[in-house]
Amino acid sequence: MAVSFANLNSEAGLKKLDEYLLTRSYITGYQASKDDLAVYTSFSAAPSSKYINVARWFNHIDALVRLSGITAEGQGVKVESSAVPSPPTPDVAEAQAPVAEEDDDDDVDLFGEETEDEKKAAEERAAAAKASGKKKESGKSSVLLDVKPWDDETDMAKLEEAVRSVQMEGLLWGASKLVPVGYGIKKLQIMMTIVDDLVSVDTLIEDYLCAEPVNEYVQSCDIVAFNKI
Repeated sequence: MAVSFANLNSEAGLKKLDEYLLTRSYITGYQASKDDLAVYTSFSAAPSSKYINVARWFNHIDALVRLSGITAEGQGVKVESSAVPSPPTPDVAEAQAPVAEEDDDDDVDLFGEETEDEKKAAEERAAAAKASGKKKESGKSSVLLDVKPWDDETDMAKLEEAVRSVQMEGLLWGASKLVPVGYGIKKLQIMMTIVDDLVSVDTLIEDYLCAEPVNEYVQSCDIVAFNKI
């Protein structure tokens, strides 16, 4: 069933997409597809960095488009058209620039030149943060794991329960699904969001997921995707 999104050039549309991408690296599935391309091309300008998950996803897809393109078919996605007028087939860069100028009064232009007032405000915020001894917020990452059972007799429901039972500060488990690997065996693919300074994925796998008591169900774990948020 196709995924649907509201106008992504509106606050409401961006907020819903940001929530949707909280536990996902891509629009559908576990690799970049034409679904991501469809959503990517619906933006009239790069999204604001205040939508952390959307900005992370947009920059990732933008890099893939520039480097190698995207060919995977995807599962289908629908995006409501933007109300912002544009030429029939504009160049991406040409299409984005006019919109940014038109919206300048309503939204902060994150990619334009700073005014003197903005520079002064930024300097004051930096000075205040330094004076108060505030530590810069740690970065976050979105990680997709492959969790493999011992054999086809392993109870996959209990395996997932055992995996999710691992709790620590800075770790948030997300969406999951079972994927056939052959001979009646399935593996668990599960998303997680981590705070980089608090959680080491290698330590999580070696000391928790592949150690007692979880290793009663888990034979091995592999990192499939690792994206900075």
